[in-house]
Amino acid sequence: MSENLLQLKEVKKYFPIKKGLFYKTVANVKAVDGVDLSIGQRQTLGLVGESGCGKTTLSRIILRLIKEDSGSIYFNGRNLCAANKKELRQIRKGLQVVFQDPFNSLDPKFRVREILKEALYALEKYETSEFEDRAVGLLDQVGLGRDAIDRFPYEFSGGERQRIAIARAISTNPKMLILDEAVSSLDVLIQKQILDLLLKLKDELQISCLFISHNLNVLKNFSDRIAVMYLGKMAEVAPALRIFSEDNLKNVHPYTEALILSGVRRKVSLKGEPESLLNIPSGCRFHTRCPYRKDVCRKREPALELKKNGHFIACHFR
Repeated sequence: MSENLLQLKEVKKYFPIKKGLFYKTVANVKAVDGVDLSIGQRQTLGLVGESGCGKTTLSRIILRLIKEDSGSIYFNGRNLCAANKKELRQIRKGLQVVFQDPFNSLDPKFRVREILKEALYALEKYETSEFEDRAVGLLDQVGLGRDAIDRFPYEFSGGERQRIAIARAISTNPKMLILDEAVSSLDVLIQKQILDLLLKLKDELQISCLFISHNLNVLKNFSDRIAVMYLGKMAEVAPALRIFSEDNLKNVHPYTEALILSGVRRKVSLKGEPESLLNIPSGCRFHTRCPYRKDVCRKREPALELKKNGHFIACHFR
């Protein structure tokens, strides 16, 4: 476990659908269905997939906001699945999150001072002057001035609120940040500013990141490796340079290829809507939308296998 900061093995989470007089389980939503992932020290993994594929459920499992049905999760050498509440409080100092909507993740009744105080005091007790210096230092790190400390979240723009959320996340000196669609609610110009800030902080603080997005282009210049999720499973995990190499386009998973082409051409090259997690097709989960499908794709599900140079892919023909 020492080589990887975060290690997931065969993680599953099903949500039962219950109906009838006796509230019996009639089906399961297979939100996360046997996921393996690893993130090394000071490494960024970009996790991409369409809405509803299980990305956010996976992040909530890692953060211990919901419990997995089976599998193992290790962070910094510690078994998250076996940790008690007291242990989790300590672990969470090293594992922080920035959510998609900063307005909902920041308490509107609190000034920025109280928002940062709540996070900082979880780490240690400060004298008033020490806290003030630390809080102002955090605001400076994210590009906000001292005057921000006594304002409420509603007084800031969306991009500024996300900067406050980032300041709160880095206040505990974490080893890893989970960025759950952290820029998707922002316009393109503000997205770039926040991405530049995150890149700067990642290098300065020497932290690892799990960056979750439905937009592959957002992850392009931020990630060391890319994991592609489809209907609760990993379709592909590879170095970012291999995913985005034009010469390698026909060697990536057909779903990844479609995502790349969608970004280049500014139009969706995928046909049809993704199947439901409640009704996953037999065989390859992508075969109903794949332009390269053959009969074997309908009958047999491909395993996620190492092809070469750290490139894992679940496809019979790639």
